[in-house]
Amino acid sequence: MKRKTAIRAISFLTVAVVVLGILSAALYDKSVRCERQNQASYQRAFGELVTGFSQLNAALEKSCYATSPELASAMCTEVFGKAMTAQMALSCLPYSSQELENTAGFISRVGDYALYLSRSSAAGTAFTQEELDNLDALSQTAQELSVQLQSLQLDLADGVLSMEAQEDTQARTDALAAQGEESASLGGSMKTIESEFPEIPTLIYDGPFSQHKEGLSPKALEGLGDVDAETARKSAADFLGLRTGRVSLTGESEGSHLSCYYFTAKRDRCSCQVEVSKAGGKVVSLLCGRQVGERTLSAEEAVDIAKSFLERHGYTGMRVTYHMIHNNILTANFAYEQDGVLYYPDLIKVSIALDNGSLAGFDAEGYLTSHTDRQALEATVTQEEAAGTVSPQLEVLRHQLAVIPTDGENEKFCHEFLCQNDRDAKYLVYVNAETGRQERILILLEDENGTLTL
Repeated sequence: MKRKTAIRAISFLTVAVVVLGILSAALYDKSVRCERQNQASYQRAFGELVTGFSQLNAALEKSCYATSPELASAMCTEVFGKAMTAQMALSCLPYSSQELENTAGFISRVGDYALYLSRSSAAGTAFTQEELDNLDALSQTAQELSVQLQSLQLDLADGVLSMEAQEDTQARTDALAAQGEESASLGGSMKTIESEFPEIPTLIYDGPFSQHKEGLSPKALEGLGDVDAETARKSAADFLGLRTGRVSLTGESEGSHLSCYYFTAKRDRCSCQVEVSKAGGKVVSLLCGRQVGERTLSAEEAVDIAKSFLERHGYTGMRVTYHMIHNNILTANFAYEQDGVLYYPDLIKVSIALDNGSLAGFDAEGYLTSHTDRQALEATVTQEEAAGTVSPQLEVLRHQLAVIPTDGENEKFCHEFLCQNDRDAKYLVYVNAETGRQERILILLEDENGTLTL
């Protein structure tokens, strides 16, 4: 009996071992197939990146010789498209954006600059000599990178390089170094290109990658001397309505744009973080974190509380534009208004808890960055002339003169038209008050929680 039991146990164990072996082999086979599929996908993405850079270089080179605004616009649109193709291929490679920061940054700059030039050319403006020089320099950089990438593609095809992520490359390099051998991978080669990246021309234009933005300082803080940490702490305490001793310094920063002190405080069992500028000791932002209860205030009441708060702290002439409600917190956007003109760059956001009306958040970075003594503006293009550029498929509901920000942190004086189509969808159409050209169109999404613009 005991012998039969032992035989059965051995049989069960044998079957279990065989089953586990089969499962392990199946899992290993599946893992190998997945790895091969990933490798093929990565190689395909790298091939698309090489092709994309080659086509980007060709488009940049051709754009240098476009003399008519129409062709220049078309060529720059092509450059933008090729840049987006290269960017998409780059994002599919097994490397992070930090590891390929220079390459990704170059593609983004080229694409945005080409888009800016395309819009400028579409308005009938020919390339300036500086813009032609920039296109030529970008073309040379793209050509150099294209040659390097083509060389890597050949090495990858010949088996000289392996396709590995950067972290795998480093681990393999360390292991082979311990054995006295060298590692050759695409990740390592891309890292070399990053470290020896060609010089990129300085681009000064109205766009997010323009180098002129790096030296900009907040206009509202110009001429104000730096305050020490204790003075900044008092500013934070006054803003919160607390004694100075209840506010603690947690750190500070030095930046080319805005240097600040950082504080924390407890108010009404709520933890608050406050950011105060070193120049002038102005509160830049505030965030109070707590669980907000059920609503007891309407949106209109909360907006009134936010407006009164701004006036108490010296922010006059502010007009609410839109608001949103999320997690029972209303955030209202306020823009500065002067002489009937609404200045959207001078923006302050105030968040109010809808359960008790307390301050939940504050953000004045837009205002501090853009606000200055405003000179009276007078439109060259009349409201009627500007309305004539609005699509006949839209009905104009309201008109407002406004200054809007551009991607390059500049400003444009516009006629703002609130419009509606035959499906009751609403839009904001901005027409330049000096040139009569349409500058921007936004979609308004409105519901019970407020308004979003797209």
